[in-house]
Amino acid sequence: MTKRFLPLLGLALLPASLLLAQEGGERKGDDDQPSIFIHPTVEAMSLARAAAAKTARAVTTNLTYHNGKVETAPAVYLVFYGSQWSSDPSGEAAILQNFFSHVGGSAWANVDTQYTQTGGVHAGNQTGVLKGVWYDNAAAAPTHPTQSQLAAEATKAATHFASASNVNAQYVIATAHGNSASGFGTQYCAWHSSTGNISYTNLPYITDAGSSCGANFNSLGPNAGITIVEGHEFSETVTDPFPSSGWVDSSGAEIGDKCAWTSATSLQSLNGASFPVQPLWSNAISACALKY
Repeated sequence: MTKRFLPLLGLALLPASLLLAQEGGERKGDDDQPSIFIHPTVEAMSLARAAAAKTARAVTTNLTYHNGKVETAPAVYLVFYGSQWSSDPSGEAAILQNFFSHVGGSAWANVDTQYTQTGGVHAGNQTGVLKGVWYDNAAAAPTHPTQSQLAAEATKAATHFASASNVNAQYVIATAHGNSASGFGTQYCAWHSSTGNISYTNLPYITDAGSSCGANFNSLGPNAGITIVEGHEFSETVTDPFPSSGWVDSSGAEIGDKCAWTSATSLQSLNGASFPVQPLWSNAISACALKY
């Protein structure tokens, strides 16, 4: 069966070099940890696009392969880190579980499947990607966890789920309302990285950042940022689980960075349920796409 990308024309796309300058893309890790890949705030992207417009530059550079892995059968393990999750005023836990219960096998996530690893094996888009949910609430998480502490929680989760050897696993470490790593909402909305052979995402309580991380973005509602941001991180981890050994462009931007916070971000049907998501970069058309 022939697959077809649906291009999104007329997007104000961001030069990756400017993206990096505005806190998106790759950034050196803390505590001697590996690099992190940051999802920029709405304001950071706006500033970068304004700078891009002045120089009349646009991103058309495709992602290139760096000889590492992609997730051929993505497996998401969702971790609610700390006893602070006794408070969940925006209902983010339920929204995240619902999103991960529907995203696998969707036309939106199928954009990931054009990217391959050595041997021509494609990134996967199977149904049922949510493999486990854990409330690690026996003790409070640090008020502002460091990268090392988040990496340790991901390692702990891999042991809890007995999935440390699963190269397709990604651990989403969700911190609670009022409890996030430094820089959230001003420098970034979320980020992903790895520790050893474990891929993980630092996902703060997105609605705490308000409009900076997607509240009412494109009139999509106060909780829109939850799935916009985590969808971004999910696809980036599928295509570059051990940054930046997978698919990254020449300036360090990943599949989500190149299309973040655009006018095409919209409500999409994912296996019968609708969620706000951003478009993803398609090498096939050298542009952003919402479907494949």
